[in-house]
Amino acid sequence: MQERLKELQQEALQAVQNAADLKELNDIRVSYLGKKGPITEVLKGMGKLSAEERPKMGALANEVRDAISSSIEEKQVTLEQEAVQQKLASETIDVTLPGRPIKSGNHHPLTSIVEEIEDLFIGMGYTIAEGPEVEQDYYNFEALNLPKSHPARDMQDSFYITEEILMRTQTSPVQARTMEKHHGKGPVKIICPGKVYRRDNDDATHSHQFMQIEGLVVDENIRMSDLKGTLEVFAKKLFGEDREIRLRPSFFPFTEPSVEVDVSCFKCGGSGCNICKKTGWIEILGAGMVHPNVLEMSGFDSKKYSGFAFGMGVERIAMLKYGIEDIRHFYTNDIRFLKQFHVSE
Repeated sequence: MQERLKELQQEALQAVQNAADLKELNDIRVSYLGKKGPITEVLKGMGKLSAEERPKMGALANEVRDAISSSIEEKQVTLEQEAVQQKLASETIDVTLPGRPIKSGNHHPLTSIVEEIEDLFIGMGYTIAEGPEVEQDYYNFEALNLPKSHPARDMQDSFYITEEILMRTQTSPVQARTMEKHHGKGPVKIICPGKVYRRDNDDATHSHQFMQIEGLVVDENIRMSDLKGTLEVFAKKLFGEDREIRLRPSFFPFTEPSVEVDVSCFKCGGSGCNICKKTGWIEILGAGMVHPNVLEMSGFDSKKYSGFAFGMGVERIAMLKYGIEDIRHFYTNDIRFLKQFHVSE
């Protein structure tokens, strides 16, 4: 029995030294020191020994176990260190390699225009108002002095969902909703950016979905001169400080009087070119004084309050400012087109 224990010790120590990894080492531990291992099997025969031999054999068995356990612990430390070194070697980063460039995105030109206009009017004391794109016929037309029988509705061929629900054809409903929330008390000073929808054939200058920004000011003693001064500031900020504007009589059901607003051509300076069609002027938006009927339907006393409103197509402003000739470029997601517009620092 004594010789068998020593043989097992030598076998185990040799196996430990030859272990290639931690898994193999753990298998050796279980094989020799486990409850079903050969050392345990040998000790089962201690019952045949005399009373004097049993303590000696038990002490020898403990020495064998301790020797094997110590050897396994030492080997485990060595294998763990080797594993760490191998992992470090395999995960080494070559810091001399050039870095990979990170591509930065650009603002979409329409986003840039909207943010530029928002910043301008926020600086002038306006707030930004929003409303639903799926709108009620009342707010889209009737509250803006366009009853169901009004012929001007034909100018906006609409996407109707039901007889009373449609995709909004303008952002003017936001103005009507905002005035209604004020319960007839001013002042109101807002701009309304957002998407609008009209049944139109898409071509270089038309789209069934586009963006508008409309503005509204309602208060006591608001005059046409306030509108003109506001639009002059807008034109100079967006197109250059040397720009001038002119107002031409027009018609909109929700404003009276109504005007079309032109800006002096920023390419030729007014002398005439292909951009301004030899006129020296470029039409940029429509505007006017808020119609008394619109004020009354929104709860304002038209004898006490007056106001002005204006509206512009964001795509048209962007096309003029950036020299874009086809409105469809804004919606095709062509990266070659979008890369031309860099975010300014």
